[in-house]
Amino acid sequence: MNISIISVGKLKEKYLKQGISEYEKRLGAYANVQIIEVADEKAPDNMSDGDIRQVKNKEGERILAKIKQDTYVIALAIEGQSWSSEKLAKEMDKLATYGKSKVAFIIGGSVGLSDTVLQRANAHLSFSGMTFPHQLMRLILVEQIYRAFRINSGEPYHK
Repeated sequence: MNISIISVGKLKEKYLKQGISEYEKRLGAYANVQIIEVADEKAPDNMSDGDIRQVKNKEGERILAKIKQDTYVIALAIEGQSWSSEKLAKEMDKLATYGKSKVAFIIGGSVGLSDTVLQRANAHLSFSGMTFPHQLMRLILVEQIYRAFRINSGEPYHK
């Protein structure tokens, strides 16, 4: 399976890079994982609704440019469905079974995802009703993808 994690913004924190690198290495036994960063749009602290929409749209164009036509897209969105680790594993297994070998997970920037990205997505996934920094979300996501493969392989990591 080919998995892309498309994320807005550059990861700067060394400890997050190290954690993500460790899970990428572990995932190598199960899938080809690629992390793609797209530039975030510079925005003032106090933005109007129009400013927020404009930022989302510009970042959304960059995200969509990285998604191939035959890719199954899962957008991380606070208003999405909440899945357990086992449900994620089951969905990943179902995708592989039915020939969806290209999967992209999308992590938006600080103001979220554009409507066009959400419309392109095949599924909307919420990790929590809480808001997480998008940089930290990369680490959480890559760990959960690893966990899903371990669950599907019947390996004990998930306990």
